Amino acid sequence: MEWVIDLLSTLGIFALALLILVFFHELGHFLAAKLFGMRVERFSLGFPPRIWGIQKGETDYCIGATPLGGYVKISGMIDESMDTDHVNEEPKPWEYRSKPVWQRMIVITAGVIFNMVLAVMIYAGIAFSYGESNILLDSIDGIYVPEESVIAQAGFQTGDKIVGVNGQRVKYFQELVAPGQLLEENLEYSVLRNGSETVVPVPDSLLDRINKEGFLTPMLALPSQVNQVQEGSPADTAGLMAGDRIVSVNGQPVDYWLQLVQHIQSAEGPLQLTVLRDGEEIELSVTPNDQDIIGISAPSGTDIFQVEHLTYGLVGSIKNGFDRTGETLNGIIQGFSKMFSGSISVRENLGGPVAIANVTKQATDSGGALGFWQITAFLSVTLAIMNILPIPVLDGGHLMFLIYEGITRREPSAKVRMALQQIGFILIIALFIFVTFNDIIRQFG
Repeated sequence: MEWVIDLLSTLGIFALALLILVFFHELGHFLAAKLFGMRVERFSLGFPPRIWGIQKGETDYCIGATPLGGYVKISGMIDESMDTDHVNEEPKPWEYRSKPVWQRMIVITAGVIFNMVLAVMIYAGIAFSYGESNILLDSIDGIYVPEESVIAQAGFQTGDKIVGVNGQRVKYFQELVAPGQLLEENLEYSVLRNGSETVVPVPDSLLDRINKEGFLTPMLALPSQVNQVQEGSPADTAGLMAGDRIVSVNGQPVDYWLQLVQHIQSAEGPLQLTVLRDGEEIELSVTPNDQDIIGISAPSGTDIFQVEHLTYGLVGSIKNGFDRTGETLNGIIQGFSKMFSGSISVRENLGGPVAIANVTKQATDSGGALGFWQITAFLSVTLAIMNILPIPVLDGGHLMFLIYEGITRREPSAKVRMALQQIGFILIIALFIFVTFNDIIRQFG
């Protein structure tokens, strides 16, 4: 029963995000068409068959049974409906085809523009409502590098203090793993090691593992300090207390929390701990339970590291919205570039509806409303990019027809447009099947 509830929750959150994205996209087309006096016959959320709607004036505002998108049907336009009944008639003043090319270009691109505007609005709203909390990089003295981890393969070593990325000094830890940085042509980090600065280059061959396993996180830098001790646990029985700093396990020096966890999980029998408490070292013996747990929790990064909280006024929030949208756009484009060049795996990184639904649910579960809006803004930029691709049926395909018409002073014949749109439709269906099958394979292995 629990899995059913979880599935319904995932579908519900995904449907809400999709509804917001589709509504704004189609609203862009609708308002632009109205602006230039074009008749809009239908504004649909979802694809046919129509299950509910209301006729207001010349437009049918409705909901379709297939909730995977939406469309605005403009009079005199050959669109996804493949309606060509009007092509043998004289253009009417209210039809799409009777308007100048530049007006039609605005109508076609308005959906993409509105998706970008939506992303700016969401990011600006997040900045205004929540601000930003960033860990100061200078407050992190070093990181722990587990053996066989992706960061070990990249060339990092335990104790490295990271000071910059891609030849630039950065102020905040979060800047080290920004998508735009990770997807740079030659990703490299500047680190202080044994008193001197060195460069750690990260090859593209590791990007798939980075995407799957994670990379640099503040957890790697957390010290081996006890935040809480569970009552009645082996640690409580042995006398460990909150605030204790464990400096060695069975005679092996320990500096980092993950290093401590690794020692606990790999040890057999009782653990001999050296604990630093109020400036004095204490020797304690702890025997883990059957799950190799002793009952202590890690400190919070906000308690250990210096955190700078930024607040934004209205103007600052809008600027932040534009900046975040630009960073997201750049990161997505770089990601597609890496996939097309073969630097990263298409199978591992190209997601369809199943993957998007899962990511949206995970973001909402972990970050609440903030997580939901962050992933919705990201998806809005992604939808804009996908729609502007020069594939017939998509907005970018229609734009290509208009560019051709603007250059040659004649529009492609209805027969050519119909043929290309059918090909485009087949390509989109094939891509949809591929990414969905890929999602299922990746999900269930």
